[in-house]
Amino acid sequence: MAEKRMKRSIIGTVTSDKMDKTVVVESIRLVEVPLYQKKIRKRETHMAHDGKNECKVGDKVLIEESRPLSRLKRWKVKEILQEKT
Repeated sequence: MAEKRMKRSIIGTVTSDKMDKTVVVESIRLVEVPLYQKKIRKRETHMAHDGKNECKVGDKVLIEESRPLSRLKRWKVKEILQEKT
């Protein structure tokens, strides 16, 4: 039987919660430019499924890869790590 592969997970910040059961999460990672040996920030946005509409803008969340839920949603909110105060 084939082994299940590990699902990727990313920590990011919620930037939009205007859609129903969907949030936009922005993740930032540092990447080194080989030519200049300088680190720059790469920014990615992911649409994630939030079934209970719990996430608010500014929350720090952990999202996990899932099957395609819609045309752009491929992630699910696993847990809210830190709520914006």
